[in-house]
Amino acid sequence: MRKPLRVIIIEDSDFDAQLLLSMLRKGDYDVHHQRIETGEHLREALAKHRWDLIIADYNLPQFSAPEALAILQETHLDLPFIIVSGGIGESTAVAAMKAGAHDYLMKGNLARLVPVVERELREAANREGKRQTREALVESELRYRLLWETATDAVLLIDDHGTIQFANPAVGLVFGYSPNELIGKHVSSLQPASDVMGARNSIMDYLRPGRRSEQGRPIESFAIRKNGAEFPVEVVYRDMTMEDKHWHVAFIRDISDRWRTEQALRETEEQFRVAHDIQQHLFPKVAPVIPGFDLGGASFPAEATGGDYFDYLQMLDDSLGIVVGDVTGHGIGPALLMAETRAYLRVLAKNRDGPGEILTRANLVLAEDVGFERFVTLFLAKLTPANKSLSFSSAGHVPCYILDQSGQIKKTMKRTGVPLGLRRHTVYETSEVIGLQSGDIVLMLTDGFEEAASPSEELFGVDKILDLVRECRELRAREIVERLHQAVLEFSGEVPQNDDLTAVVIKVS
Repeated sequence: MRKPLRVIIIEDSDFDAQLLLSMLRKGDYDVHHQRIETGEHLREALAKHRWDLIIADYNLPQFSAPEALAILQETHLDLPFIIVSGGIGESTAVAAMKAGAHDYLMKGNLARLVPVVERELREAANREGKRQTREALVESELRYRLLWETATDAVLLIDDHGTIQFANPAVGLVFGYSPNELIGKHVSSLQPASDVMGARNSIMDYLRPGRRSEQGRPIESFAIRKNGAEFPVEVVYRDMTMEDKHWHVAFIRDISDRWRTEQALRETEEQFRVAHDIQQHLFPKVAPVIPGFDLGGASFPAEATGGDYFDYLQMLDDSLGIVVGDVTGHGIGPALLMAETRAYLRVLAKNRDGPGEILTRANLVLAEDVGFERFVTLFLAKLTPANKSLSFSSAGHVPCYILDQSGQIKKTMKRTGVPLGLRRHTVYETSEVIGLQSGDIVLMLTDGFEEAASPSEELFGVDKILDLVRECRELRAREIVERLHQAVLEFSGEVPQNDDLTAVVIKVS
């Protein structure tokens, strides 16, 4: 039978939420879920129902993962909190985990989702067992040993001299010793030699003068197994009195998985840097010169990404294709997928007429090359200088805009189909032909601008983007793009740029 799972999904994209649910169901879970986009709704859901898990996107238009984590912590509910984001940097991910998030996954790589959920549900059950243990210690000395026997963390009862007087069965899993082998040993025998000499924080430091104030606070340290292997641990100490004697109880958890996760984040950073190099070599160096039009485009990569794309394509009947795209995920894989998409579009633009037909043909090929977890959002416009017109097709991309001479929105160009690579036989339609007038400004961009966050976690948003374009409408197209970039940097302050910022502006004269 499927395992029941009650999960809150903090996500503004129903599509992304369905991807998560699909992965959980493939993991043999019977999922009951609620998708939430605001703090108010999260508080209401936590108050009304019992939940097993929270999965949160990092940035939403009106909400964010750090805000959600703070609300959860206010309730004192112990629910695993997993961040699944399209792209945040290593420092942001590590900071989130230190603030209380249990793990972090890329939206473009959900293969770890089910194993991470299973692990965190087990650890939540372990924490619940530990809490029950601590409550039982207060209620009855007799129950101490019974509960410690069932704990999955190693539990040591230590006297004031540092001698181990009791060890629960879990020490076998954590340290490789039987409980009887540890009784009578000094706690320093579980420390690497360098820790015993004080070179690193030690699990026996708590027994030294001046350290008792750390009671109940998790301390990260290193321990040594019976076979001599060193490994990272998290230790929580509690003082207690039993049989009129003073004791120290140490709860010791193996955190090797957490350390490996943080190491994987650091290794991923190197992949991102290589992806940036690939990305930058493929961007057009200059915009085409077309009488009656001023074009400008640029991409400003974040440290932790490599998936944005823009290009100018020579099309049939002397038209020009303008492309802005965003490959899901980060690192070498998305950068290579971006390069592949670019190559297909350049070939198809010379052989097919409409944007919709070009995207339909490109999708046929890409759907064969990418897995379920990879896709490309892409906006393709066809600019025809001869009659000053534009048509477009959008594969799941964020809306793009045409502003008239007065700065009013003349056309909001919304998505016309799902992202490329998801459904092989999707047919993408070409929009109606839109006539362009002198003074019109066409704005094409990726979601990095809209989702840029301030230090107070406010999002830059669409309104600020459009207002800035109106203010700068007298500048050249490339200067407008650069002003957008500068405005986002000033808005974000010291907050790291977590996503690429890519935009193309077309001014009609």
